[in-house]
Amino acid sequence: MTDPNPTAQWMDLGRALRKTVQRSSHHRLGHLDRDPVALLQATDTDRVKRLVPLKYGRMLASPFAFFRGSAILQAHDLKHTPNTGLLHPICGDAHLMNFGGYGTPERQLIFDLNDFDETHPGPWEWDLKRLVASLNLAARYLGLTVAQGDESVAAAVASYVEHTAMLSRMDTLGQWRAVITLASVRAASQDETARAMLSRAIGKAQRRSHEQLLPRMGAKVDGRWTLHDAPPALFHIHGDSTLFPPEDDWMRLGHWTALTDHLYRGYLDDVPVDVRALLERFRMQDLAFKVVGVGSVGTRCLVLLLTDATDAPMMLQIKQANASVLARFVPGKQPRHRHQGERIVAGQRLMQSSSDRFLGSTTGPSGRHFYVRQLRDMKISVEMETLNAKLLAGYGALCGRTLARAHAKAGGCAVQVSAYLGKGEAFTDALVAYAKAYADQVERDFSHFRAACRSGRVIAQTEADFGADLRA
Repeated sequence: MTDPNPTAQWMDLGRALRKTVQRSSHHRLGHLDRDPVALLQATDTDRVKRLVPLKYGRMLASPFAFFRGSAILQAHDLKHTPNTGLLHPICGDAHLMNFGGYGTPERQLIFDLNDFDETHPGPWEWDLKRLVASLNLAARYLGLTVAQGDESVAAAVASYVEHTAMLSRMDTLGQWRAVITLASVRAASQDETARAMLSRAIGKAQRRSHEQLLPRMGAKVDGRWTLHDAPPALFHIHGDSTLFPPEDDWMRLGHWTALTDHLYRGYLDDVPVDVRALLERFRMQDLAFKVVGVGSVGTRCLVLLLTDATDAPMMLQIKQANASVLARFVPGKQPRHRHQGERIVAGQRLMQSSSDRFLGSTTGPSGRHFYVRQLRDMKISVEMETLNAKLLAGYGALCGRTLARAHAKAGGCAVQVSAYLGKGEAFTDALVAYAKAYADQVERDFSHFRAACRSGRVIAQTEADFGADLRA
């Protein structure tokens, strides 16, 4: 008979894993014998070619910016690092800028992971190692000391360990109901500067509604709302400011409605019946291409503007969904996803405590996969440049807590992971060493990348240079 309460067995399994995968072994960097530029260029397939130099221009800003745009490099390297074999849906790109605040459908402001383009089943350690490497790089970017960088990493790992242990003692529904509100984070903070920053962030998020965003992004002309052209950030695909080449298959459609008719129909078929009924009360006003992020620059991303009968706006982001960079490197036999948009939507719903009600997937007229979500509704990210050493450590702890909650909900392995981690410092010490050494590797990769840009092997354009070309 199956044990109805296998918790004790799970704890034994977690402890036993310490013998096969020593916690101190997690300092290893993996297999670094690769050409970073070639791996980066392998991800440029099917991007809008005119925008690829802008992607590399953004990555050229700093080693930290380079790290944000080069998830494939760490995925390659992590393949050859120790892991416990506890695989479940992970974020795949859990660097510190992919955490943030956003509004739930009930308009509660919460803190969570908010980017899932690379989500895929994989070792839980990979998310944590991406987070700690980003914290060490952020400390260097901010001019902090080596010790302060180590402290930010240790705070994140200790928080992950503590909250995984806490979650391991909760029942399943309790794990799925767990939520981190920005108001609760502010109330719990003992740091006056942190509380003030959180108050400003909450106020900013509450002002980030589509009603306030639309007048900055568009105007009403002859009774219809039209989005402003502001290339390269925002432009109409079939307009005078387009950055699409004439031979592109989307250009051959002739008008944006031919594109939306296909994308929107598939999206409506994918969402629940109540969301479909809600969307039927809106009508389309305009569609524009939007350049987003660092690593995503050049992938197809659209803003669809809709309004209801009272002329109140809603904006949906329709973003291209390519295969996760993890897919090539995750150990063992992994599921082959039929639709990349469905992969992202499923991963987001599994890992977030509360997700956008408008999440859905669709397929473009040429067979490309997309996912859909609201655009920037109450969304905020940390202003990294404003962080001092204490604030960075506090933010790292918050991210570690958030990642622990996401993993417990998505994977159901909190008991095993907590038993493996234990109460000692071996795992924390190993990840502090890993983060420092991997940040060194990122800086070496960045130097290699910068040299490739200078030699002409890679074409990179800064925002200013790109804008000057457009004005000319």
